[in-house]
Formats: sequence, structure tokens, C-alpha cells
Amino acid sequence: MPSDTEPPEDRAAIEALFDEVRTIPPSDEFKKRALITDTSLYDEANQDWQGFWARQALALDWYDEWDTILEWKLPFAQWFVGGTLNVSHNCLDRHVANGLADRVAYHWEGEPGDTRTITYGELLNEVQKFANVLKGLGVERGDRVNIYLPMIPELPVAMLACARIGAPHSVVFGGFSAEALRDRILDAQAKVLITADGGWRRGSAVPLKVNADNAVAEAPTIEHVVVVRRTEADVPMQDGRDQWWHDLMADAFPRCEPERMDAEDLLYLLYTSGTTAKPKGIMHTTGGYLTQVAFTHKYVFDLHADTDVYWCAADIGWVTGHSYIVYGPLANGATSVMYEGTPDFPDKDRWWSIIERYGVTILYCAPTGIRTFMKWGTQYPEAHDMSSLRVLGSVGEPINPEAWMWYWEHIGGGRCPVVDTWWQTETGAIMISPLPGATTLKPGSATFPLPGIAAEVVDEKGNKVELGGGYLTLTRPWPSMLRGIYGDPERYRETYWSRFEDRYFAGDGAKLDDGGYFWLLGRVDDVMNISGHRVSTTEVESALVDHPSVAEAAVVGTKDETTGQAIIAFVTLKGGQEPSDERGEELRKHVTAKIGAIARPKTVIFTDDLPKTRSGKIMRRLLRDVADGRDLGDTTTLADPAVVEEIKRRATVSPTEE
Repeated sequence: MPSDTEPPEDRAAIEALFDEVRTIPPSDEFKKRALITDTSLYDEANQDWQGFWARQALALDWYDEWDTILEWKLPFAQWFVGGTLNVSHNCLDRHVANGLADRVAYHWEGEPGDTRTITYGELLNEVQKFANVLKGLGVERGDRVNIYLPMIPELPVAMLACARIGAPHSVVFGGFSAEALRDRILDAQAKVLITADGGWRRGSAVPLKVNADNAVAEAPTIEHVVVVRRTEADVPMQDGRDQWWHDLMADAFPRCEPERMDAEDLLYLLYTSGTTAKPKGIMHTTGGYLTQVAFTHKYVFDLHADTDVYWCAADIGWVTGHSYIVYGPLANGATSVMYEGTPDFPDKDRWWSIIERYGVTILYCAPTGIRTFMKWGTQYPEAHDMSSLRVLGSVGEPINPEAWMWYWEHIGGGRCPVVDTWWQTETGAIMISPLPGATTLKPGSATFPLPGIAAEVVDEKGNKVELGGGYLTLTRPWPSMLRGIYGDPERYRETYWSRFEDRYFAGDGAKLDDGGYFWLLGRVDDVMNISGHRVSTTEVESALVDHPSVAEAAVVGTKDETTGQAIIAFVTLKGGQEPSDERGEELRKHVTAKIGAIARPKTVIFTDDLPKTRSGKIMRRLLRDVADGRDLGDTTTLADPAVVEEIKRRATVSPTEE
């Protein structure tokens, strides 16, 4: 990453780049109803940041108020020490007690078209019954429960039931393999597994029970497997171990008092990849986590819970789904949409039909999805009435300015603020984002740290950068922060707190412009070193997608004898555009014009699609393997494994290069 000691000519180039960026202030119409339209929250947090978070915590129901707001012994934090509460109570019981039993919690839609409308009263009833099911299976406070389900209502029911009885849950994304599930069960030493006969994806049944059986065969801690009937597939049921969800629920008692949990009791484990093959069990606790996800969900999305219909189009198997499909929205009494399937089944307008049907007002999705919709064309959203939308959100990776503008114009009609959010599995909640009624937006920028959050960009030596690029760090604790890596406190210290003294290093790079706006550059290991200069994959990809013929692009660095690394670009063109050597050269020149000769791709490989996980993330590791001619590693988590073979074929046939 560049540092704040860059030569003057480099600083001038950065300033010139930022000078070209468009600014979009909040509209007067939006500000009329916005929760926050000024700097008051920032001012309050700047005066007393710990007191600020304590005041946000008071929005929750506590059995016992805390004695101490924060105990901080770097790198270990404890928030709201001495306080007791229950997450399930805060997400359900208190709303029902306040007369909201008939408010819709979820409009659920299955991929085949089946639907369910679930009120807060109904959800509370289901959660209490399943909490008693878990107790009947021998689950006690502190026991871990693994959940391996598709995007069906039983998933949040299971999570909230675990929270109700104080049993930490570990949700495993339904697209993961049996081996991945097994490893997570073994690490958590889980006692019960909750799964389904299958789930629907592009019209086909995904065999979850088969994967679960294979995983449990090597996971001796599992005593019981609860199976939801979803696809009606004929699946084997092992006597004494496997039981149907509906059978257990039919006999379950409908009342279960919530456990009084300490603010620092473990709420859940969520596993994320790292630099080693062993997944990291990220630990999130109760009081601080719920405080920050509720606060950020309310203010980042300008939530009006009595009128908004909110849709986070992520999967609950990832942290976005934990924080912004389950815990944040339910804590705020929101009405949410939850969808089981893919955006292109039965056609490429599925999302837009859902928005029209339910009157969605807030949409939160990933840039990968937005760029896919760009590739498909505007005719799909134009066929639906999406005038209900008023706020758009982006999450998961840095969003390039062209995708931001397409989202704003073609999905939001040029009237909906776009809140681009930066956060991680480890942070638990949104950290950097606009407040839509108060922040002047810059397409492609996550703008500023939220009130109460302290983020800085530093150079290689840990010196603060005021203008230009560097490493994104956090300089003080925050309520929803991870409390460690399960069973490995030293790995936690080494992974997150050793690179820069007294700072949490997020693993991401960022630039600051002269207005103090944060521009995320992606993971540091997605930064290429070209002739001694660091070039971000995100910057090059944004430049490529800025070209009117390009729908999507991914770039990687490959070994080069002259420059150390050379840039290989994998490009998907928009409909009606044809690949050619001339087009490849045009794109290379376009990148040169946008960024400079140092960022010019050596090779452009055209492909109909890019290798993505089932959650939509581009697997650059596989693209690096293709670029370097290596054997491919594990491709089982790809949405379409055949994509990589096709890219390999094209890479050896007719790449456009120097």
C-alpha cells in the first residue's frame, strides 16, 4: 500500500482522481422523514464514546443493568459487565408485550413459489416450542448446537431458540460440503445438529441430509439430528439419532422462559477462512453484539419499523444474515422479506418481482449481485414497479463506482440513497457507512466510520495516513467485536492485533481522499505488486467495469520475470458485445487511462462467467491457479464448477496479451 510519505507527484495523482468523483447529497424529500439529518450522533459519540454506546444499549431490555460499560485489556474486551439480558426476549417477547403480536416479522418466499407470512406472535410461539424441543434432546445452557439449513423460517427459529436457552449456535452455510460441516462440528464439539432433507436451488433439490449424514459419521459429539421436511426427498433416518422437526414440534410445550444471560455469554460461533487451512471460530457474545447490530440496522438503513419492509438478500449462513436478517431487524421490530432461492429462477427478474409483490422499501445486497444484474440488462427491473424502494444498501466487498451508479439509477430510480457498508464477520456489525439522511455520498466510497467507531488508515510502519492509501485499522474496541477465536486465544491475538501496535488490523486496504472519505480496496492479499508498486485488484476491476462494454471483471497477479507480478484480467462482456483481440487492447488502454500504465493488464481473458461461491463471492484463488497454470484446488464450493474449466480452455486458446 502507498504510505503518507509518497512522492508529491503520486499525491497529486490521487488528489486528481478524487476530484473527479461525483457527490450526491441527501435529497430534501428524503430528509423530511430521516431519523438523522445532521452530525448530532457523531458529536455525541465524540464527546464520550463509551457513554454513547451505553445509551444505545438502553434501547434493549435488560434484566440487570451493567456495572461497567467496558473492561479493556488489549486485545480482550468485555462490554456492559454485570448486565443480564436475553436476545430471544429482545427480538420477540418485548414486541409482543408491546402490542405487536400481529406485526409481520417475515414475508418468506420459497424458490418454487410457496410463501409464508409469520407474525411476531407466531414466531415467538415457534421459538418457545423449539426451545423446549432442544431441552428435551438434552441441550443445556452452554451446549453448542450446529445448524445446517436452507433459507427457510426454521433457520431463524432454531437460532432464536438456542439464544433463548443459552445454547450457542454455529450456523453452517447450506452450500458447504460435508467435510466443511464436519470440521465445524468437531471444532465446536456440538451436541445437536439441525438440518433438512434438502433445499431448493434453481429448481433442483440440494441434498443437505446426505451431507449431514456424511459429516455426522465422523463427528461423535452429535447425539441427535433434527431434520426439517422441505423438499419431500426420501432420506434415510437413523433410529435413535434422527428425528423429524414436525414430529418433535407437534408435542412441544408452547411456553419456555428465556434464560437470563450475562452480557458476555457466548451467543454464537461463526467460522471464517484465514491464512491457514483451519477455519476460525469467531466468537460473538450477547449484550454488546445485540446493541450494535440493533443500532446500525436502525440508523444505517433509516428504519421506520412501523412502515418499512426490509430485505437483506444475503444468506443467514454468513454474518450478514446473522446480523441483518435475524438479530438486528428482529431487535428493532422490523418487517423483513426472506427468500430461499437464486435471483434467476424461474427468470432473471425474481428479485424485482419480490420487491414489487411485498412493497420492499429497503434492499441490502452484494456488489457481485449488482454487477450480475448489470450484465443481464435493465429490461428485468424495468418490467416491475419498484417505486416502494427508498434506501439501497451494499455489503460484502468494495463496490465499484459504475455498479454503484447503476444500482442508484436503475434500481433506486435516482431517488434512493445507497449506503455502502464496510464490516466483517469479526466486527459483527457495520463499522463504516453513510447515514443516509445526513451523509453526502460519493459513488464507490463507504464514506465515514459510524458514530462511536474509530478507524484509521496507516502505512507499513503504522503511521497514520491523512491522504492516500494504506492499511485499514481500528484504534479502540467496539461493542459487537469478536471476543476471540474459539479455543485459541493466541491465534486471535496473532491474527488481529500483532501487525500494528495497539490496533486491530482488519486485513483490508483503504484510501482516504482529501475530504476524509474512506475508499475500500479489498483484502491486502488481493493487492498486486507490479514493479515494486502496489496495485489493488479492486481499482483495476473498477476501471474495467467502467468501460461500457464490460459487465463484470476480476483481476489477479501472476508471476512475471520482469515486473515481479503481471496483471491478468478475466472479463465478462455485456449482452451483444463480442470478444476480440481489438476489444482486449481497448480495455487495456482504458485501464491505462483510468489508473496509469502501471495498472495495465498484461492479458485479457474473456469468459461468459466468473467462478463464484454459492454466496456470490468471486474465487480469485482459482483464477490465480489458472493464471499460473497450476492444478486447481477444491472447487466443491463453486456455484458452477464447469466455469473454471471453460476459463482454463479459453486461457490457453486466445488470450489478448502483449
